[in-house]
Amino acid sequence: MEKTPLNLLACFLLLVIVWPLKKFKHAFVVYIFFAVGILVEWLGVHHGFLFGNYHYGDNLGMKLDGIPLLMGINWAMLVLITGSIASRLINNSFLKVLLGAFLMVLLDIFIEPNSARLDFWYWEGGQIPLSNYVGWFVVAALLHGLFQATIRELNFLFSVNLYLAQLIFFGCLYVESFF
Repeated sequence: MEKTPLNLLACFLLLVIVWPLKKFKHAFVVYIFFAVGILVEWLGVHHGFLFGNYHYGDNLGMKLDGIPLLMGINWAMLVLITGSIASRLINNSFLKVLLGAFLMVLLDIFIEPNSARLDFWYWEGGQIPLSNYVGWFVVAALLHGLFQATIRELNFLFSVNLYLAQLIFFGCLYVESFF
């Protein structure tokens, strides 16, 4: 699983190639997604705030004060692809925000049970707290509000494929963990 950082980075770079950051405003918003992702992960790791008490393993690559930089990239990528999917499926802006946040939490539901096995992160006591999912939803909803106010839509087909690839991969690992 030591290829995880390369895989996440490749997915993000493909997303940027498919949707080039031509406007400074869009690039800045993506940077905000990255920075907020790093900040909330730092608050979680160092203070247990939002998500609960956990720490990162070594499989996600280079860290800054205990937080893998890829987590910021992952937050940005997930907001972009789930925001694009929500934008295409729903007309109401508020519901777009809720659907985008829901899609992110849905993916996290399948990632979390495998996180220790993949050396991504480890929950204190080995239990995933409900606060993790609530925290994810709240942060994702705030970021999706910004997405809907600024970017609104990306390449829908690419976004769906990237989201489904992750959902199927982690879904299969989730099912496998029962056997």
